[in-house]
Amino acid sequence: MYSLVVAIHVFVSIFLILVVLLQTGKGASIGAVFGSGSSHTLFGSAGPTSFLAKLTAVCAVIFMVTSMYLAYFTVPRTTSTIVNQMEEGKK
Repeated sequence: MYSLVVAIHVFVSIFLILVVLLQTGKGASIGAVFGSGSSHTLFGSAGPTSFLAKLTAVCAVIFMVTSMYLAYFTVPRTTSTIVNQMEEGKK
C-alpha cells in the first residue's frame, strides 16, 4: 500500500508540474491584441484556463492528501515513555 501511494505521489507531482507549465501567464493576453489567433487553440475559443485550473486544483488536492498520508505513516511510533526508559536504566 505504501509503495502504491509513493508511486501515485510521484506521478501526480510530475503531472502537476506539467499542468502548471501549460498554463498561460497573466501577460499572455497582450498577444491576443496583436492577432495571435485564439481560434487555433487546442481547447477552443474559451481557452484552457478553466480546464487547466480545475485540473491543477484536482492534482493539488491529490498531492496534498498523499503528502499527509506519507508524512503520517513514515513517522516511527514509539511505545515507550521517558518514565519507562528511566525505570529500565535503574535495573
